[in-house]
Amino acid sequence: MSQGELPGSVNLFQELLQLRDSQREQSKDAICVVDGDGLPWEVNPLGIMKWYLHPKLDDRAIQSLIMYVQKVPAQSRSGRLRVQGGQVLYIVAGSGYTTIDGEKLAWQQGDILQIPLRWKGVEFQHFNDDPETPAIIICAEPNYVHSLGVDRGSGFEVLEPAPEFAGEKRKTI
Repeated sequence: MSQGELPGSVNLFQELLQLRDSQREQSKDAICVVDGDGLPWEVNPLGIMKWYLHPKLDDRAIQSLIMYVQKVPAQSRSGRLRVQGGQVLYIVAGSGYTTIDGEKLAWQQGDILQIPLRWKGVEFQHFNDDPETPAIIICAEPNYVHSLGVDRGSGFEVLEPAPEFAGEKRKTI
């Protein structure tokens, strides 16, 4: 057997070409513009969310990001999450603060917040201190789910659920 061959006569270069052709075929019908008004709000342990880009949404033209909008009702909070970090958040509406490993960082409409990337992971949670207005937060992060796994080497755990989550596996509103 030569250096470029594997048992069973697998030609890895040919496999790449076949994968390329499959990806091209799939991208022909991919969604290039996601209609946010048509997306359902989901209540989950992190709170109220609307998913634009997700590893399981394989009909999107972009697979390299995870992107969602999170709504934190007036005087409420999100779930507390432990992840590797690396998310970038844009505050669309509202005011409040986020705790990152216990440190309180205030934010308001128009602010950008970066959850730091830490190899041992980071804990964070959002709090809306506005008595009337829901906070609306856009989150974007690289999609490393298929290459590094959901844990990304440092864990992916909900440490405390949002108050709006009543234990359902998945609920849309």
